[in-house]
Formats: sequence, C-alpha cells, structure tokens
Amino acid sequence: MRFERLRIQGLRCLTDVSVELGEGIHVFVGPNGAGKTSVLEAVYLLSHGRSFRSGAREALLQRGSPSLTVFAEAIDMDGNRRRLGLGREGSRWEARLDGTNVPLGVLVQACAVVCFEPGSHALIAGAAEERRRFLDWGVFHVEHGFLGTWRRYQRALKQRNALLRTGAAFPEELYTPWERELGETAAAIDTYRKGYLDGLLPVLAASAGSLLPELGPIALRYRRGWSDGSDLADVLAEQRGRDLARGHTTAGPHRADWTLAFEQAPLREHLSRGQEKLAALSCLLAQAELHAGCRGEWPVVCLDDLASELDLAHQAAVVARLATVGAQVLVTGTECPLSLQARPHRLFHVEQGQIRPLLY
Repeated sequence: MRFERLRIQGLRCLTDVSVELGEGIHVFVGPNGAGKTSVLEAVYLLSHGRSFRSGAREALLQRGSPSLTVFAEAIDMDGNRRRLGLGREGSRWEARLDGTNVPLGVLVQACAVVCFEPGSHALIAGAAEERRRFLDWGVFHVEHGFLGTWRRYQRALKQRNALLRTGAAFPEELYTPWERELGETAAAIDTYRKGYLDGLLPVLAASAGSLLPELGPIALRYRRGWSDGSDLADVLAEQRGRDLARGHTTAGPHRADWTLAFEQAPLREHLSRGQEKLAALSCLLAQAELHAGCRGEWPVVCLDDLASELDLAHQAAVVARLATVGAQVLVTGTECPLSLQARPHRLFHVEQGQIRPLLY
C-alpha cells in the first residue's frame, strides 16, 4: 500500500495539516521540535495502533485538544483506493476503513509501515517486549490465523492471572480450563513464530551482511517462553504454587524472546551503539523485504533523523536499496541528507506545526 494523501489533526504540535504524497522518497526538513517526527508517527499509528515513541498515548494529543485524528487515502498493490482513519475522542479510540468502523486489528492489517528511529537500537539492546512486538507484527501480517489465536491466549492469561492475584488457593478445577486453553494456543503461537523466524533468517543474513560485514555470519536464537519439549498446560500446573506466590503467570509465549548473535560478536554486549543501530536497521529492512515477498508489496519505510543515525556510507546503502525496490519512503532531518540530494525526491519544510512542499 502507498499513501497518497495524509491529514493529521491534533497530534502533538500538528493542529491540522494535509500532505500530498507520491511514489518514491519524501523528505521532511525543519528545525527541532517543528513536527517532522510527528508526520512519521501519524502513519505509524495507522499500521501499529501505537506510537514508536515511548510514553503514554495521552502524550499524542496536542495540548488543549480534545481529540486526535489521522486520515489517509492510499492505493493498494491492485490499484484499489482505500481510506484509513484512526481517531481518539477522550479515552476512546476509533478505527475506520473505507468509511466503516472496524476493529483496530482490521485497520492495522490493511497497511504496513516500518520505522527506523533514534530508539530503534532497543530492538537489540532493550527489553524482550520490544523484540516480541517486532516478531508478532511480522507474523500478524503474514499469518491470518495469528491474531485470533493470540487473543484467545491473552483472554485465558488474563483469567489465570486474575485467579493468581487473589493469593487464594482455589480448587484445581478453576485453573484447569484456562491452563488447557493456554497450552493449546501457546503451541499454535509458537509454531507461527518459529515459521516466521525461519523465513526471516536468510533475508536478515543478507541484510546484516550488507550493513555489518565485519561481524561475519549471523545466527538467530529463539526462546519460546517455556521449556522445550513440554506442554505449557503441564508446566503451568506444575508451577502453579510459584505463580500463586508471585501473582502472575511466569511461563508462556508472553515471556518469549529472540536475539541475534554474530560470529565476531556472539554476545549483545560485544556490539557498539552504532552496531546496535545497524543491527536493528538490518532487522527492520529484512522484515520489510519478507513482507514484500509474502504480500507482494513493500511496506512504507520511515527513516527518522536519518543523517544523525547513520554515517554517509550507510545512508547511501540504505537509500539505494529502497530506491531499487520502489518502496515509498518518508525521511526526516534538519536538512536534506547528502545521500538523498542527488536522488529524485519530494521535499517538504516543516515549521511550527505547518508543512509546506518545497520541491517536486
């Protein structure tokens, strides 16, 4: 899917702006705090239902504004025009697709956006939650049965945790149905995730080999969240006493993680901050390429503050790759990156929450 028009209302410093988009590369320039990153944040919201920035959703609302709206007109790979919208009024969020109210998952399924930004190194160096989000977003877009299974798992997990939080030793009959449901759905989630990572690895190896050749071959290590060879329902029954003492479920897909290991940097601690960024970028580009292979089109690629995050050689390599595949790319910076100046692009100036096209 490619965005053709974007309208943003009440998002951070963007009161009411519209942007006409086309194919290829778009560059948003302006001083710090002007609202450049918020443009990327808007398209990311449509694809993920959350911001890539840390902090509560309340921070998305412009100060003094009662509501927030992101609306986009887009065209899919079959040439069909789509209308996507996400809005917030008070504490209520509403998703719309082609003029109809839909569950958020339906909206997120309709468009795909990946974003490389200053916090992306957390994919490598941060908590497991970041890596699970990355993994599950990728699985969600290629496995249609994943979302329903994940929701079943979350419902059963919520019920078991509610029992555990009371601190009371309830009869086994109250736990068994939820533990059986957790076991069934966990096995399916694990299968989905393993299949996705098996498909991602060769693409990731090529991506990392291009950006980090000095680190040698790459390996991907996956931990599913409970002991291999065991049924989760049996594990939960065995450790019910321990979970009761802790007040929550300590095993399952919600505890899964995956990590990268390079031949010349087998531990995460062996990577510099710059290498962490490049490893994260390798993951994001690999995910985008795998999505294109499965769905027939590249996601929209956002590169926030590109010139500050990558040196010139790596900027040029990434831009050349994205230009070759014809991805729609949104880039921000205080000025147009040198790596883009010789390439066709659309340029926009952002200042005080206003967006003005400069060059076509």
